[in-house]
Amino acid sequence: MPGTLLYAQSGGVTAVINATASAVITEARARKVKVLAARNGILGALREELIDTSKESAAAIRALAHTPGGAFGSCRVKLKSLEADRARYERLLAVFKAHDVRWFLYNGGNDSADTALKVSRLAAEFDYPLTCIGVPKTVDNDLAVTDCCPGFGSAAKYTAVSVREAALDVAAMAETSTKVFVYEAMGRHAGWLAAAAGLAGKGSDDAPHLILFPERPYDEADFLAQVKKIVARVGYCVVVASEGIRSADGKFVADAGGGKDSFGHTQLGGVASFLAGRVKDQLGMKVHWTLPDYLQRSARHLASKTDLEQAMAVGKTAVQFALKGMNATMPVIRRTSDAPYRWKIEAAPLEKVANHEKTMPAGFIRKDGYGITASARRYLEPLIRGESPPPYGRDGIPKYVTLKNVAVKAKLADFTG
Repeated sequence: MPGTLLYAQSGGVTAVINATASAVITEARARKVKVLAARNGILGALREELIDTSKESAAAIRALAHTPGGAFGSCRVKLKSLEADRARYERLLAVFKAHDVRWFLYNGGNDSADTALKVSRLAAEFDYPLTCIGVPKTVDNDLAVTDCCPGFGSAAKYTAVSVREAALDVAAMAETSTKVFVYEAMGRHAGWLAAAAGLAGKGSDDAPHLILFPERPYDEADFLAQVKKIVARVGYCVVVASEGIRSADGKFVADAGGGKDSFGHTQLGGVASFLAGRVKDQLGMKVHWTLPDYLQRSARHLASKTDLEQAMAVGKTAVQFALKGMNATMPVIRRTSDAPYRWKIEAAPLEKVANHEKTMPAGFIRKDGYGITASARRYLEPLIRGESPPPYGRDGIPKYVTLKNVAVKAKLADFTG
């Protein structure tokens, strides 16, 4: 088939984004379509740093499905409006024309969906035959329209399992040592990962005992009172806090004062350490805290099988949508049944996804604001089900793959914009 497909990864990677890449390349190969990958996301497309995936063996592409990270490199770069970033958009189009790119698949979150939408509009303006597809990915689960987002289920499983295991450790030591343990979960504006920690226990005295959501204002006096009460009742207290919790005035509790990144996001500086300090100073209890950070999204060894299957399904379907000419579209997941859990892939227009953020429904957060409801549990549990561990070598380390990433020859002048 004439024409080239360009695939790019965007934003923070996940344990299964490479599984999506694997599915994209495998499906395109089956349809005799050449796939180029942009090195370091949209930056690679702008710089004409493109990778020829045909140089990779079928075995290497299959191995991507169990390898974490971003095989081609990702970046946090958001293009502005077509008017404000005109030169960059026109450069993208020039690169696409130079390499006969007719299908552009951008694997990312809200901002990436917005970029794909804008590129599709520019191509239409210049009457260039280009089909743009947004491919969903984020550990934060905050994409609109889709029931869940590939990448979230595995991070959620890692969170729930880690909290369960750590809680057993704390319980064993509580009599003479640690009374309070604080676990920080990713989630700037949406508390989905913090909520997933709630799957670690079911009883009222099971950890986590307190979950702090960004959807609820942080009240320090009430929080400390709750910690004191739980320690008195249970003997210890496990707290899970979303990195993006805010005080009543809207300020991030963990604002590190480091300015904003290219996406306009405030640099957050460790809410767990802050909370641990307040508990120690105000209640005089021994506290331990953890900041799993990248571990949450890179833990492929503990990936959810459901998440892996969905990540590969959106990749395969993205290619099918692209070849059908379904421009400015995203393959999204629709849940058709809770019990048994059933789902399917549908098409959604990018304009309904771009720059929209899905936060936790009020009905998912317990009335006291410190835990999840039965509705949240029904939604979350299927997403972490199943195991699909990577193959391990005799050295005890997973057998992950590193691609050759052979560059194609540049045809245009260097871009300095």
